[in-house]
Amino acid sequence: MSLNETPSGERVHISFFGCRNAGKSSLVNAVTNQELSVVSDVRGTTTDPVRKAMELLPIGPVLIIDTPGFDDEGSLGELRIIKTKQILNKTDIAVLVTDAAFPLNDTDNELIALFKEKEIPYIIAHNKSDLLDNIPNASDNEIWTSALKKDNIDDLKEMIGRLSKSDKKENPLVSDLIKPGSFVVLVIPIDKSAPKGRLILPQQQVIRDILDHGSIAVCLQEPELANVLNNPDLKIDLVITDSQIFGSVSKIVPERIHLTSFSILMARYKGLLNTAVKGVKAIESIKDGDCILISEGCTHHRQCEDIGTVKIPKWLKESTGKDIKIETSSGQGFPEDLSKYALIIHCGGCMLNQREVLYRMKCAEDQNIPITNYGTAIAYMKGILERSVAMLEIPGK
Repeated sequence: MSLNETPSGERVHISFFGCRNAGKSSLVNAVTNQELSVVSDVRGTTTDPVRKAMELLPIGPVLIIDTPGFDDEGSLGELRIIKTKQILNKTDIAVLVTDAAFPLNDTDNELIALFKEKEIPYIIAHNKSDLLDNIPNASDNEIWTSALKKDNIDDLKEMIGRLSKSDKKENPLVSDLIKPGSFVVLVIPIDKSAPKGRLILPQQQVIRDILDHGSIAVCLQEPELANVLNNPDLKIDLVITDSQIFGSVSKIVPERIHLTSFSILMARYKGLLNTAVKGVKAIESIKDGDCILISEGCTHHRQCEDIGTVKIPKWLKESTGKDIKIETSSGQGFPEDLSKYALIIHCGGCMLNQREVLYRMKCAEDQNIPITNYGTAIAYMKGILERSVAMLEIPGK
């Protein structure tokens, strides 16, 4: 990803669903004006979800996803349907593509029921309308299109754009916590686990939000922190630190200055923080033999001191004194059955869109499994949770 590219977690996820040979891939190509998906007359040409990050007017940065036919057959077909259902969990806007020559079938109605169950705004695009003698007028969520003739493609994009605006539900990142002109200190360790030559995404996003709000970001490493805090010319309002050094940084920052972490801010931004603060208390009831899931939303090369596979497991065992089992997941691989876990500790979710983060949270809640996140868990184990969320107005913390 280039430094100027919108991360996938911040893009509107637009997914195209439907039966085989309804023209999903053709419509995707028409909407994107690219040969994004392979098109043929053979049923089931699309065998895996196809993703493309792009700018799509009038929406802006989007992630377009073309899915396999939801009526696929056989053992491989069942696996493809499972993959398609997984796509639903990260879909902001769904486009159901049907063959305009036929009424909605059982598969179409099943998909519509899933959209409603998961509260996904959706549009029904009746494709291949060039084969009809009479084309009905479009309604609020139905439109008749022809990928072949490019009929009503712009109208479809306008419909998607309207849904995109109505579905926009953003929590603040940091700008609501500071005033214009405020000094905010960001403690960013540059160690073996830091990506060479760049900052990780939450750090970039926090810096940008501070600058957009007319405030001042002071970026430094831990050894420089005390000198900056003691500078009488700087009135520091907030310190934001990498969660891995929460304990040592909290000893340097005076109690009069607010302190939190990038991970905690990201959890609030994605809508996980309230649940994370409640779930973290399960650490106190962990028993010998309990299994803990540590889940990350991205895949990356793990260093020797990786936070998810090394540091958090170590701190958990030290904090609880119990003989516990640790399992990990990364990327798209989040288990559906969570019953074996006593606790789930998730990353901040910077590479996942909000809908995917909330889906994972809901899976845990539905199965009565406590879920928290990296920053919240570390703050709790270091004894500074109350301080780290004090300014975030967490109910019932």
